[in-house]
Amino acid sequence: TLFRSVDPIMEKFNASISYDQRMWKADILGSQAYVKALEKSRLVTKAEMEQIVTGLDQISEEWSKGTFVVTKGDEDIHTANERRLKELIGEAAGKLHTGRSRNDQVVTDMRLWLRGSCTSLSSYLMQLIQTMVDRAAIEIDILFPGYTHLQRAQPIRWSHWILSHAVALSRDLERLREVQKRVNVLPLGSGAIAGNPLGVDRQLLCEELNFDAISLNSMDATSDRDFVAEFLFWASLCLTHLSKMAEDLIIYSTKEFGFVTLSDAYSTGSSLMPQKKNPDSLELIRSKAGRVLGRCSGFLVTLKGLPSTYNKDLQVPFGSQLLVGTPTARWKHQNSLFQREYTF
Repeated sequence: TLFRSVDPIMEKFNASISYDQRMWKADILGSQAYVKALEKSRLVTKAEMEQIVTGLDQISEEWSKGTFVVTKGDEDIHTANERRLKELIGEAAGKLHTGRSRNDQVVTDMRLWLRGSCTSLSSYLMQLIQTMVDRAAIEIDILFPGYTHLQRAQPIRWSHWILSHAVALSRDLERLREVQKRVNVLPLGSGAIAGNPLGVDRQLLCEELNFDAISLNSMDATSDRDFVAEFLFWASLCLTHLSKMAEDLIIYSTKEFGFVTLSDAYSTGSSLMPQKKNPDSLELIRSKAGRVLGRCSGFLVTLKGLPSTYNKDLQVPFGSQLLVGTPTARWKHQNSLFQREYTF
């Protein structure tokens, strides 16, 4: 035999279920589309296809309700869902993997998951920009000093300062939408490296999964992580803009400047110096910019060292390299923070 039993230490080292389980929905959607393509190619019967789709729906419900049980042998989200599917419907579950490699499955899940994250981020970024525009309109008559080199320069409207940051974020929104276009390319059907030999209809897969285009080369498709690098750069630049805004508010809230008063709801005190109000929420936003930029650099270094096509390096926890927390929760926090953070 080529392989004996795997060392338990290697099993733990190799497992990615702790972080890629966030892609459970993408994995199920990809599998449901793929089994429909298998049925069209007469590689599974209609009854088997319906059985697999129904079983995957049940797994989706378990994940949604938080009742899905991850077992010791679940290496990643793909093996976890396949294991559970076999428990639910029996041997028919094994046919789901016909002609599909883990290589094209992994990158398909990544693209589906990141596409959804981009949509959420776009929505909350638009809400943040609108909040800033609304604040600027309400506070248009407030004047305060404008600064260059952190020295007083010219009198400006407070609304002008707000909108300067809103404009920067609007560019981030444009860039995110461009990134999402390049994320939305179908790799499924590329197989391990040389394509799918069983005549699976990739156009059907593209339509079922709402992709805009189909990858052109199977060797490239399974190893392409340009879209991840692009997103991480976008996140780094967006957090840089948020960090700059946070830094301004931190400075303007000090006793030395005294332009804004931070909300108690988003500040902390000092156990030793009760007169202090610390801008911890803004400082945390500022700190995350460095973390995200570091993740971007680290990911590029990983890509730089790889040979062609798929390598296990590509199944790294790139999702955890993005901004901390879920995109939805993160942008909800950022929006509410700007709505309530300061008062004149």
